[in-house]
Amino acid sequence: MRIGELARRTGTTARALRHYEQAGLLTSRRAANGYRVYDAAAEIRVRNIRYLLDAGLTLEDVGCFVTCLDGDMAATPPSPEGLRIAQQRLAVLEVRIAAQTAARDRLREALRSATVRTVA
Repeated sequence: MRIGELARRTGTTARALRHYEQAGLLTSRRAANGYRVYDAAAEIRVRNIRYLLDAGLTLEDVGCFVTCLDGDMAATPPSPEGLRIAQQRLAVLEVRIAAQTAARDRLREALRSATVRTVA
């Protein structure tokens, strides 16, 4: 199938698919006209890439799972390495969430103070 069809079937974009190829997560062959052509298994692979990205992993993290991207990742128990990667990513996300929460709270307080001064 061509890149547009794979994008449509997986709910992603052709640009994302090219990015996955550049990262070494997806392969295609070239047709005589230069178009990328993917085999049917690419659909499962892309869905698994999206599954991991949607879970909060980065594309670099997903690269660590390249050997199991062609199976049913949602139903397969994670490996110790997979758990370690997920725990590290969770720690990073927790720090970012805390920083964003603190920024939100500061902005909320600044707006509250500004509103009180404006009304008074």
